[in-house]
Amino acid sequence: MDLIFHALAHPARRKILDLLKSLPGCSVNDLCQYFEFSRIAVIKHLQVLGEAQLVIAKKNGRKRELYFNAVPIQMIYDRWTTEYSSFWASKATDLKFQIEASLSKSKRGSKKS
Repeated sequence: MDLIFHALAHPARRKILDLLKSLPGCSVNDLCQYFEFSRIAVIKHLQVLGEAQLVIAKKNGRKRELYFNAVPIQMIYDRWTTEYSSFWASKATDLKFQIEASLSKSKRGSKKS
């Protein structure tokens, strides 16, 4: 997971992922058009993203097609939200029952008066 967080920490790499999401199958040269730094810098950013498995490269003849892989991010989301989601869902349910019980008591109290 450290590789994923490291890869996502740089704004240029996040931009690359955004571009790959909207332009699946594009090449390194295609990506270079969107940056003011060198092709080598783009390649280095792609290597970091590749190590984190956020980018998948597919050879198609002489061209390397690049694709965004959301699975590592989904794994982080699942790891960090599942516990908290169930915790807060149970707290919300408890609160709902407390409010309903309170409303029920106040209705009974107003009928007696």
